[in-house]
Amino acid sequence: MKPHSAGTAPAKCLVTQSAPPAPPAEPTAQRHNPLHGVTLDAMVRALVLHYGWPGLAERLPVRCFQHDPSVASSLKFLRRTPWARARLESLYLFMLRERRRTAG
Repeated sequence: MKPHSAGTAPAKCLVTQSAPPAPPAEPTAQRHNPLHGVTLDAMVRALVLHYGWPGLAERLPVRCFQHDPSVASSLKFLRRTPWARARLESLYLFMLRERRRTAG
């Protein structure tokens, strides 16, 4: 090995360390949203358990709840029909408020 001369400095190897990824922050907009993380399937099943198919058809009069109702046909219709999905979500939120009111 050759010794370093007095006027030159040895070459440095620059190793950059990237900071570890930050943990995902919880979005403040979703923190109090009762629909966050609830699937459409879970909403339909909860409403059917609470109201039954006839009660659901009375509150949301669409054919998939009135004639030969099933979860699969309801999901198919609700995924293609934004206004019906919005009304179902609204009914689900009403059911949650109703449950909270009667429980406490």
